[in-house]
Amino acid sequence: MNPLVINGQRLQREIDELATISEAPAPVVTRILFSEADLRGRAFVKKICSSLSLKIRSDAVGNLFARWEGFDKKLPAIATGSHIDAIPNAGRYDGVVGVLGALEAIRALQSSGFKPRRAIELIVFTAEEPTRFGIGCLGSRLLAGSLSLDKARALRDRDCKSLEHWRKRGGCNGRLNSVRLARNYYAGFVELHIEQGPLLERAKIPIGVVEKIAAPGTMHVELTGVGGHAGAMLMPDRHDAALAGAEIALAVEQAAKTTGSRDTVGTTGVFRIEPGAVNSVPCHAWLEIDLRDTQVKTRDLALRRIKKTAMQICKRRGVKLKFSVLNADAPAICDSGLVELVAGVCQELRLPVKRMISRAYHDSLFMAQVCPITMIFIPCRGGVSHRPDEYSSLRQIKNGVAVLARTLARLAG
Repeated sequence: MNPLVINGQRLQREIDELATISEAPAPVVTRILFSEADLRGRAFVKKICSSLSLKIRSDAVGNLFARWEGFDKKLPAIATGSHIDAIPNAGRYDGVVGVLGALEAIRALQSSGFKPRRAIELIVFTAEEPTRFGIGCLGSRLLAGSLSLDKARALRDRDCKSLEHWRKRGGCNGRLNSVRLARNYYAGFVELHIEQGPLLERAKIPIGVVEKIAAPGTMHVELTGVGGHAGAMLMPDRHDAALAGAEIALAVEQAAKTTGSRDTVGTTGVFRIEPGAVNSVPCHAWLEIDLRDTQVKTRDLALRRIKKTAMQICKRRGVKLKFSVLNADAPAICDSGLVELVAGVCQELRLPVKRMISRAYHDSLFMAQVCPITMIFIPCRGGVSHRPDEYSSLRQIKNGVAVLARTLARLAG
C-alpha cells in the first residue's frame, strides 16, 4: 500500500459545487427532503460514486448505499457516511463533510493500492434534518427499527402530505418494512462530522473522537384558543393561543436550566400562529420543542416539567392543549474499541485528539442500534453551524479525512 494522498482541492471543489444545489441563493444552502434540490444533490453524489466504481443502491425511504466490495464477501462491511439534506438558511459543511469526505477517503485508499478484505460502504442517510416531518434522522431511525412503521406512515408535513407521498415523489420503491437492518449487519460505523460546537477550536485540537451522543426528545404542542377582533375583544375575555404558547416557550427555557445537568438544552424552534393578522387575536398556535441531554433521567425530568407547566398555563388561560411526544430517544455509548482505534490513528498521524461528548445528535445515534459506532469530529469556526457562515478550513477537513481513511483501512484490512 502506497502512502495515502488526500486531494483537498478536489474535495473543496466538490463541497462548493454541492453547495450551489440549493433551494435558496448563495451563500445559503437549503435542501429539504425530496425537494428538487435534494434530488439533484443525491444525483451529484451518485455521479461521484459511479466514478469510483462503487455499487449503488437505494432503499424504500431513500437511504443511499455505495459499496466498495471486499475480497471476502462473507464478512460484514464497514460503514461510513452522513447526510446531505440541509435546513433552511444552512451552510455547506454539516453532513456534507461526512459524505464527500468519505468518498475522498475511499478515493485515496483506491489510489494507494489498498485492497479491502471486507467491503467499505458509504451511507447517505435520508432526512437527518427534521425539516419535512418534524423528526430528525428519519432514514437511520428506520434502518435501526427505532421508529415504528405505523408512526412512519402517520407522518405528515405542514401541508398534510404523507411520507408515502414524498417517498414516491422521490422515486423510492419497495415497502417500508424492507428498510430495517439486522443487528450487526455492519462490523462498525464511523461518521466524520464538523463538531457544531466551539470546544475543539478553543482548545486548538484538530480531531475529536466521540464517546457518547446526547439523547434527543421532540414535542409537538397544539393550542386552541378563541379568536376575535383585536379592538373589540376586551382583555378579560381573551383566550389567546399565542400568549399561552409564549409562556410555554419560556417554560421550556426554565425547565432546561433547572435540571441540575449542564447538558440539558431546550429549544422552541417552531412557533406558528393563526390567523396571523395584526388586528386579530390568535386562535391557534403550534409549537415544536427540541429537548436534549446526555442523561435520560434529567432530560425526562425536564420533559415532565414542561408538560405539567403547559397544562397549568392552558387551564389558567382557558386554552385547549394537545401535547404529544414525537420521540424521546436514549443516548448512544460509542464502542470503546473504535474510540481507541481512532485515537491510535491520530497518534500515528501526530494529530492531537480530544475525547468528546456529542451534544448534537446524528445518524450515528441510531446506527448504534445496528452495530458498533463512533464519530470523528473536526473543528468549525466559532462553533457555528446551521448558518450560511458555517466553516471548516481545508486543512481541518483534510485532517479528518486522513483519520477516517486510515481508520477504514484498519477496519476493512
